[in-house]
Amino acid sequence: MNKALVAFFSASGVTAKVAARLAGTIGADLYEIRPKQEYTSADLNWLDKQSRSSVEMNDRSSRPAIDNTVENMDLYDVVFVGFPIWWYREPSIIDTFMEAYSFDGKTVIPFATSGGSGMGDSSKNMQKLAKDAKVVQGKKFSSGASEEELKAWAQEWI
Repeated sequence: MNKALVAFFSASGVTAKVAARLAGTIGADLYEIRPKQEYTSADLNWLDKQSRSSVEMNDRSSRPAIDNTVENMDLYDVVFVGFPIWWYREPSIIDTFMEAYSFDGKTVIPFATSGGSGMGDSSKNMQKLAKDAKVVQGKKFSSGASEEELKAWAQEWI
């Protein structure tokens, strides 16, 4: 059995709930990707082109700082990476996370929550940032994804 980590970023709490459910169901460690500067509701206003999230997502080189680190990343064979879909892809802070660690030889499995948007190019984007990892095609879940649904999906990698 592979040693698994569920790492997640959650701006509103929805992804956090799915990530915790996934980690508990498959017996994985749980790590929250916490931004150094928390996002306010004004920061998350996607209708405001000057909001922090809009500015970050419009600049593909944006790398918001992360406030914490994963202890012993080298212990994990499989890393599930969860996030809300922003602008049809992973938030920029996920790019920061992917560049912060060596994923050499690891399997990275993206998962997301979204009110409507799909995964877009998130998996491809993450593969470019972790060249020596195997990044598989991710999956979007509803906020109410059941333990059974999450476990059935994750079985392939654990």
